Order: sequence, then C-alpha cells, then structure tokens
Amino acid sequence: MTEKSKKTVVLVYSGGLDTSICIPMMKEDYGYDHVVTVTVDVGQSAEDIQQAAEKAKIMGTEHYTVDAKEEFAAEYCFRAVKANAMYEGYPLSTSIARPLIAAKAVEIAQKIGATAFAHGCTGKGNDQFRIEYGIRALMPEAVIHAPIREKNLTRTWEIEYAKKKNIPIQQSLEKIWSIDENLWGRSIEGGRLEEPNFAPPEEIFQWTSSPETAPDVVTTLKIDFKLGVPVALNGEALGASLLVMKANRFAGDNGIGRIDVMEDRMLGLKVRENYECPGAMLILNAHKALEALVLTREEIKFKEKVDAQWSDIAYQGLWWDPFKDDLEAFINQTQKRVTGTVTLRLYKGGMQVIGRESPWALYSEDLASFDTTTFDQRESTGMVKNFGLQQRMFFHLAKKL
Repeated sequence: MTEKSKKTVVLVYSGGLDTSICIPMMKEDYGYDHVVTVTVDVGQSAEDIQQAAEKAKIMGTEHYTVDAKEEFAAEYCFRAVKANAMYEGYPLSTSIARPLIAAKAVEIAQKIGATAFAHGCTGKGNDQFRIEYGIRALMPEAVIHAPIREKNLTRTWEIEYAKKKNIPIQQSLEKIWSIDENLWGRSIEGGRLEEPNFAPPEEIFQWTSSPETAPDVVTTLKIDFKLGVPVALNGEALGASLLVMKANRFAGDNGIGRIDVMEDRMLGLKVRENYECPGAMLILNAHKALEALVLTREEIKFKEKVDAQWSDIAYQGLWWDPFKDDLEAFINQTQKRVTGTVTLRLYKGGMQVIGRESPWALYSEDLASFDTTTFDQRESTGMVKNFGLQQRMFFHLAKKL
C-alpha cells in the first residue's frame, strides 16, 4: 500500500446524515488527511445530487458525481424486470443499486490510486453486506471503514454530532426519516415509522398521490415489451431511464406503488419498511401478464422458482455470483418470446391489466371459445373418465382398511 493510499479514503457518499458525519470522522478519528466523496446518480432527485455535491464542497472534500442512471435502468432494473424481482411483497430497488454504487466507487478509487473506502451503513442493515461485498469483489485489497457500525452510533447521537460539527443536515429529532431513492424505488424508514402500528404520515410520500387525491378519471396505459424489457409507453419509444421515470409519474399520479411491509433483513431482524415503487409495480405487473400469455404452463411454474432464487441473490447484493449468471441463462431464454403490448387501467390506487397481445401468444380463440367446434369436446370424455384414477383407487382402499 502506498503512502498516498494510506492518507486517502474514498467515501461512498449520499449526502445524508450517516455519510455526512463520516467526513470529519475519517479525518479526526481514522487519521485520513484526504477524503474523496463519491455520489452515484441512480435516479435520486436532482436536488439531492446537487445538495450532496455542495455539502461535500463545504466540508472540504474532493467530490465526484457519477451519472449512472441509464446504466442502472438498463442493466439493473430491467434485469430485475425479466426476473419479476420481488422480496416479501415489494420490488427490489435499494438492493439492486448497491452493486453499481460499489462499482463506481471502485472506479474512482482506481483512478486516484486509493485502496481505502468508507461508508455510512449501520451494523443492523443490509447495505453493509451489499456495499462491502461489491468493493471486495472488485478490489480484493481494499480496506473498508464503517464508522456508524464500528462506533455503535445511534441516529440521535448522529444528529447531535452533526450540530456540533456544523454539518448541514435535513433530519431533526422530530423528523428523523431515513430515505433512500433511486429510479426503481424509494424507501423511507426511521423515527416512529419503526413502530409496526404507526400510520405513516402523508408527508413521507413524494412519488405517489394518496388514493383520495388521485384523479377521478381513469388512466389507460399501454406498455410495449421487447425481449422481456419495456421499450415504449403509449406507443412512444423511450430510453431505459426515461421510460422508468415516466412510468413512475403515470403510476404515482394515480396513487399506485405505496407498500408498507414487515421485512426480514439478512441479519434476521424484522423491520418495518415503507416503499414507493410506482413505476416498478406498473412494469412488473405488465411483464407478468405478458409472460402468462406467451410462456407454457411448465415454464411459468419453473420460472417462479428461478425468479425467487434470483431475487434472493439480488436482495443480498451478490451481483457477481455465478449462480445468478446460471439463473439468468434460463431467464433470458424465456424472454426471447416476451414481446408484445400490455394495456393497463389505473384508477385511485388500483391497477388492472385489461389487455395483452403478442406474436408469441399461446392462445387460440378458435380453440378456446365456447362458440366454436374446432376443439371436439367429445374427445375429452376418455381423459375425464380416467382423471385421478390412482387417487380414486386410494380413496376406496382407505375406506376398506
């Protein structure tokens, strides 16, 4: 390790409370004289990106902002679409951004010749696993510091420390929400939201209207898919990141995408989490509807198991796991036929698929309709007569014993 790398630390920086207090700590408690902050833009608000850069400058760091929105949408969100990626009832969002954030931080470290990293993850959450795995996978010699975990800090202590150090923060002891945001979703936790029986206040939501204030008119939306990923909304072809942003607005304006769950974290802790995932819920529902039209029954049943495995791996942040590649080989094979259009009806928090079409549709109106005779019903007689033969035999034998 060079003298320069010993004195320089790359801080994975969001601009929030946890990462902001790491800046003075790296200098005062860990002995680094040069802190480099890296903020990766994966679709958080432009205001948050700007504030992070301004705050880093105020606090005397060398700062990098990396625009990774398009890469995140195309290579991470859309892989999640192909895998129908959900965890305990919500779309994977925070978890799939962490590997990309880690990768960009490593790129900056390699550029400046550093091997020391720091992050603001707590010792109770999932992100400590995801970020540190990503950094170590890409830079095995990395030294990683986690001040919040290593000093066993509380959020209240952090706020007081920030005040003493004149660190500009948005949190207060009354509004202590911790928010993580990217194109695919927005998570809100902390404060009274940790109480399972506390009703979330309307102020925590920014992407979604409440059903009460959503429009009183129905919104109809068409989503075109090609090879398993969305490519157009209402006939308008869009790049990956712009398509996701527009999907967020369509669904969010109609009150779709609020999710309140008791989540089982990797450490075994149950935590209460609130999410806003309007575009993700919209696209995932449409994708599953199209798969139901074009895949065989056996493919769908087996893919549900594959999707669940993929989701577990992605939830843990193990993006470079060879098993994930194996699963994607099957997933991508099925997606060769997931091309077509899905029509949805959005209204006051409700979402309904009302139409789907594809050149690969495994559906024949001529065969399925009650008003056609192409399928000769009489040929089913023998199949019905022998259906459940072994089960019937068992039932009668069991009555005799």
